[in-house]
Amino acid sequence: MNRYPQLEAVVVQPNYVLLLRYKNGERKLFDVKGYLNLGIFKELRDDYVFRTAHVSFDTIAWGNGADIEPEELYEQSVQAIPNV
Repeated sequence: MNRYPQLEAVVVQPNYVLLLRYKNGERKLFDVKGYLNLGIFKELRDDYVFRTAHVSFDTIAWGNGADIEPEELYEQSVQAIPNV
C-alpha cells in the first residue's frame, strides 16, 4: 500500500513552482528551482518545456522525459495556502 496520497493534478505556477492537488484534498507547492542545474532537469529552464508538466502514474513528468520520485515530490513540497 502506498503511504502517500494519490496525485490528481498539477498546475504550473510562475517561478518554477508546481501546484500539486492530491485526491485526499491536499494542495501542495513544489519548488523545482533546486533541480534546474541537474542533468535532464536543465532543460526545464526553457519555459515551454517546464509547462509540459503533467501527472504520470503517481508523480509528475515532463515532455523531455524528466520526472521526480513521488516520495520526494510529496515530502519536499509545502502545504499551499488555501484561496481566500
